[in-house]
Amino acid sequence: MTDFISGFFAPWLVYALILALHLVLPARGVIGYVRDQKTGERLGYRLNGPAVLAATLCLWALASWTGLLPWDWLYLHRWSGLAGSCALGLIASLTVVAPAEPTDRPFLADLFLGRLENPQFFGGRVDAKMFLYLVGATMLTVNLLSFLAHHLMAFGADPSPGVLLYCFLFLWFIIDYLVFENVHLYTYDLFAERVGFKLAWGCLTFYPYFYCVGLWVASGLQNPGMAPWQLIGSGCVFLAGWVLSRGANLQKFLFKTRPEKALLGILKPETVSDGTHELLCGGFWGLSRHVNYLGEILMAIGLTLSLGRPDLWWAWLYPLYYVALLIPRERADERRCAAKYGELWQEYVRRVPRRIIPWLY
Repeated sequence: MTDFISGFFAPWLVYALILALHLVLPARGVIGYVRDQKTGERLGYRLNGPAVLAATLCLWALASWTGLLPWDWLYLHRWSGLAGSCALGLIASLTVVAPAEPTDRPFLADLFLGRLENPQFFGGRVDAKMFLYLVGATMLTVNLLSFLAHHLMAFGADPSPGVLLYCFLFLWFIIDYLVFENVHLYTYDLFAERVGFKLAWGCLTFYPYFYCVGLWVASGLQNPGMAPWQLIGSGCVFLAGWVLSRGANLQKFLFKTRPEKALLGILKPETVSDGTHELLCGGFWGLSRHVNYLGEILMAIGLTLSLGRPDLWWAWLYPLYYVALLIPRERADERRCAAKYGELWQEYVRRVPRRIIPWLY
């Protein structure tokens, strides 16, 4: 029972530590894309994700190196940690949603989707959305390393290269996100989502525990004996997805902040305009209207394949989740854009006819 309680509250303590680090560590001030509903001014953000991640990992390594906790402690307590993060995600959702002004939806719909668009706390020092993503990314990193540590401790004489590749690619994904976290200020999540159970529980529980679902099983399994072409192939699938996702988001970010600048000095902005609005229809955004979603799905597939166990159905839940999330989101975004841009959106659809997969869908 004592082990369960300690595992249950472990994510609570880690999240409190991340909050403290986020508040005290130096941060860069960035003006985002989203505007304050009351003042109409663009919201400001304090961004220090890489510093928070580095400090958290140093503290985790120090605790393990000194013998305070085993390197794989989070793996050994993963189920109780998952239960504790679930409880905290629900509490956080209720805390943010319940006091806010109700919408015309039922309470359960408000609880799930949220009422507040962009709440900020501590005098604007903490933005709820960006902090939730920071918490999820940091906890996911610590979980990945703890799961990897368990695999190495159990099979150190012959570890699976797929597990090592899986962790490397995932760490690349997380570090890349945090280094370019200012780019995230211009994505769908920030300007379209509200803070409710979907986002709060998603970042406190789903993101750090479900995203690494492949390791929940594979870290306790022996080396499956992968051929080099399997490792290279899965890495290439991940890399192709990363190029599409990161490239598309960077191109949009540059267009929003410096519309005259060409991405990598090559991809000059090609747009359609009605005199009031402009929409990108070249480069990555000429391939499909939501090409970044294809990138996210390909990265998830590459990660799953890198484990070298295609018959491990459990690991395929991660890419399937992205399909289930992004296809409905693409439909919702299409409706929102059609209502916002009118005939301009119809012109964009004519110029870029594919929704997600170039030349196919």
